[in-house]
Amino acid sequence: MKRSVLVCTLILLASFAARAQYPISGKLVDKLSGEPVEAAAVTKDGASYVFSDKQGLFVLRNVGSGSTIQISRVGYLPKTVAVIDSLPPIIALERSSIDLKEVVVTAIGEHNHAFTTISKIDLGIRPAKSSQELLRYVPGLFIAQHQGGGKAEQIFLRGFDIDHGTDIAISVDGVPVNLVSHAHGQGYADLHFLIPEIVKNIEYGTGPYYANQGNFGTAGYASFETVDRLEKNKIQAELGSFGTARALGLFQLVRKAKQSAYVAGEYQYSNGPFESPQHFNRINITGKYNWQLNENRKLYFSVSRFYSKWDASGQVPQRAVDRGIISRFGAIDNTEGGNTGRTSFSLQLRSGQHQHQFNHRVYFSRYTFDLFSNFTFFLKDTINGDQIRQREKRNLIGYQGSYQLRHFGARESYTTTFGWGIRADQTFDSELSHTLKKTTVLERKALGDIREWNSFLYINEQISIGKFTLNPSVRMDYFRFNYQDKLDIAKPAQQQYLISPKISLSYNYRKNLQFFVKAGKGFHSNDTRVVVQNSGRQVLPAAYGSDWGLTWKPLKNLVVNTSAWYLYLQDELVYVGDEAVVEAAGPTRRSGLDFSTRYQPHPRIMIDIDLNYAYARQKDNPKGADYIPLAPNFTSVGGISYTHKNGWSGNLRYRYMNNRPANEENTIVAKGYWVNDLAIQFTRPKYEFGMSIENIFNVRWNEAQFETTSRLKDEPVEQTELHFTPGSPFFAKIRLAIHF
Repeated sequence: MKRSVLVCTLILLASFAARAQYPISGKLVDKLSGEPVEAAAVTKDGASYVFSDKQGLFVLRNVGSGSTIQISRVGYLPKTVAVIDSLPPIIALERSSIDLKEVVVTAIGEHNHAFTTISKIDLGIRPAKSSQELLRYVPGLFIAQHQGGGKAEQIFLRGFDIDHGTDIAISVDGVPVNLVSHAHGQGYADLHFLIPEIVKNIEYGTGPYYANQGNFGTAGYASFETVDRLEKNKIQAELGSFGTARALGLFQLVRKAKQSAYVAGEYQYSNGPFESPQHFNRINITGKYNWQLNENRKLYFSVSRFYSKWDASGQVPQRAVDRGIISRFGAIDNTEGGNTGRTSFSLQLRSGQHQHQFNHRVYFSRYTFDLFSNFTFFLKDTINGDQIRQREKRNLIGYQGSYQLRHFGARESYTTTFGWGIRADQTFDSELSHTLKKTTVLERKALGDIREWNSFLYINEQISIGKFTLNPSVRMDYFRFNYQDKLDIAKPAQQQYLISPKISLSYNYRKNLQFFVKAGKGFHSNDTRVVVQNSGRQVLPAAYGSDWGLTWKPLKNLVVNTSAWYLYLQDELVYVGDEAVVEAAGPTRRSGLDFSTRYQPHPRIMIDIDLNYAYARQKDNPKGADYIPLAPNFTSVGGISYTHKNGWSGNLRYRYMNNRPANEENTIVAKGYWVNDLAIQFTRPKYEFGMSIENIFNVRWNEAQFETTSRLKDEPVEQTELHFTPGSPFFAKIRLAIHF
């Protein structure tokens, strides 16, 4: 009898052990490069998806011994792994052709993995031609250049003319790009130091809903991530219209199991389509070193040097073109231009595994900027002209830290993230001067040293229960502003803090359909010089936003993301660079609809379309005089890509911007445009050849456009009208790359 009871007990225990369920963890890497694979969907028997993080780590709960898990990721072969007692510590995924069937809609967390993954698809199908081209991978984002590639781009997103970065937070490998209290514009974001060939991922989000995004993250954010190691060495040469040339070199210096180091460099030159040659040149050098200290710790070190110099023709008045004084590509003042440089260092330490992770990052940048512009010609000085110089030298130093903890209940899972950090900007001789032909300073209008500090804390909680995922978070920022005015009496420093709560909720109705709603508060800071001058008024205008939308996969080869949104800005800050002041335009409100889709009718064909509508108005102005200057109301980008198995690939793209108001009354209109680009590429293991054509139909279009009051040399009175920078005409470029 006792023996029978013992046998039955052992059988029951064995049966229970067989059915016992517990969390399992693993790490996904690319089989070829060894780099972590992010945003791969991991599931047990087709239920309860989780996604790998930036380090390729994942934790899947309620998995029993003897089960199998399925792993899928766009651009990789699906994989099935059996669970014995645990998983292999590292699971390698093999690359394959792009297949939208592998996109998983039921994303978990604050980021939409379906469309974060698609940014990687876009990079693979249509490689970026330049650093500024990288910004166009963010759905709904438009850019315009008005100093021929030397100055940071003008950015448009969600009904904002963001200027050079006032309402979008941009970072590279976690290091902020936006520069506060900049000599030319608040939040100035010059991305030209980034070499496009080493970018492996672009993460983006729209609206003020992300706790790890602080200053300027009102309309959204874009975060660029570079590769940790190169797959192959590469030498590339490019030649194009208007005296354009580019040389690129990518070299892997160390390739070991636990260590990796590479260096990347580029040189670029162009005269541009203008009658006065731009003599634009740029040099970039980037190095990155990674060291796996032990199983749970990895160290990253990167260094970069960037320098650029150019001449420019500036924005031209429409009347001068109409009267035949100059052509569209001529100039009233061809002595504009500038130079800028940046030397940066970054050190990052990641530690922990699966259920708990620490991340520490310190960074330092030495930045120089010297810009000559002439917006009004002879309006203020009828003899010498109105050329201005904006100049600064800057040290930027910062630290960011975070701790993430994952834990599990019977039916729910929790991911808690604590973040903290500090950033200090220190400028020397931030200057605005009236100059003559770049050589003579006629009058110094502003000169001083800026000291601005920003410290922050945030907590982000992700709670997943069944088909629901709740993501509440809160962020606190503290600012201190100090300006040592060298032309006037010094005023006391100012300080202020801001608390920004955020929340999002998603519901996975079906495997192929997810609904989401988001709400949150964000902010953009004012210029230190204005804050101190105004004794701390209008320091951190808040933005309040909400999104309602869905991600849907109605067909296996069709993914759709759409949302309706609203954003209220407490105070629209407009930086007037030639006066070194920020004008407070008052509160504004925006609402709109975003639509993005990716469709793969054939394994070798991909179609993408982004449609973005925005209604933007100033809140306190009377109807008819409440337009927000240069706010885009409708934009669309898209294209079709084809990849053949013999190595040929190509893509045809378009970008469209509707007419938009250039002033509050909409009496002057910035003209819309439709421009098409074409790229063709032939790739072999040892080499590749490519050709790209911008503006293939050679349309006349205006890139940057502004309402401006100006006076020409022979005019008795001033005139207010549209000034513009002409968009590039037909532009062809060829390239040849050797891999080894």
